[in-house]
Amino acid sequence: MSIKVAIVGGGGRVGSNAAFALQCAGVVREIALIDANADLAAGEALDLLHGSSIMGNQIITSGTAASAADADVVCITAGSRRKPDESRLDLINRNVSIFKSILDDLRANNLRRDAIILVVSNPVDILTRMAVEYLGWPAQQVMGLGTVLDTARFRSMIAADQQLPPAQIKALILGEHGDSMVPIWSTATVAGFSLTSLLSANKQNELFTRTKGSGAEVIKRKGGAGYAVGVSIAEVIHAIALDTNEILPVSSQINGPYGVRGTCFSLPTVVGRQGVVKVHEIELWPKEVSSIQASARALDETWSKLA
Repeated sequence: MSIKVAIVGGGGRVGSNAAFALQCAGVVREIALIDANADLAAGEALDLLHGSSIMGNQIITSGTAASAADADVVCITAGSRRKPDESRLDLINRNVSIFKSILDDLRANNLRRDAIILVVSNPVDILTRMAVEYLGWPAQQVMGLGTVLDTARFRSMIAADQQLPPAQIKALILGEHGDSMVPIWSTATVAGFSLTSLLSANKQNELFTRTKGSGAEVIKRKGGAGYAVGVSIAEVIHAIALDTNEILPVSSQINGPYGVRGTCFSLPTVVGRQGVVKVHEIELWPKEVSSIQASARALDETWSKLA
């Protein structure tokens, strides 16, 4: 099934990298870039268009929020960039007003009611919940990128450290995309055998610490993440477009698993054409369950300050 994707913030580093990842894959039918800086969005769209005869036959455009009205997926990447020494949750005071304005624009332009909203802007878990509750959108049609990028970083860093093929590493980061994220070592494997049998406790802690700080390191070194987040966004959108029912750690509103209700954060989630198909409550170590519940409480505390 071919779909139209509108990227709000498409002129920025994350939005344009996501557009390029989508173009390279050739799965989606149309990519529309929307940005407060209309010239920047137009320039990125033109640059992508110049390669369309090589990469595929997608329709690539730029425009205003009206361009999202008929989109199947609206991917929101716009917002203030995190500073190297800043928690993602510290962004909330600066990004909530921007995000509400974007949601108001989408509402004013009669976004189709069956559209899937994919939130990438940080703090992603808080803003995902806002898309559900402020916009009043069906919860199953709203998801955040969540810990999809953290999980990709985690797997890649384990592989690089141990000189293993990255695609054979299966390991998850769950909970908040931020300070209270939780590494799931209980289910982590490489080629089918447990990673905990290969990695000492100290090595596990070292790899998780490096993963947790890697986003800030990228910001410090080059100003912001782009390539990995772009392909992470594409992974989620392809699961929607192709209706693959792929299990991904996207952020969605949780009602039940691990005793969490109302919070938006990442658990293993089946993603398909209708959005969030199912959230799995997998068997974890007790300390992992406790950490996930603590992550939910931290997010709920932040959310309560907005209400």
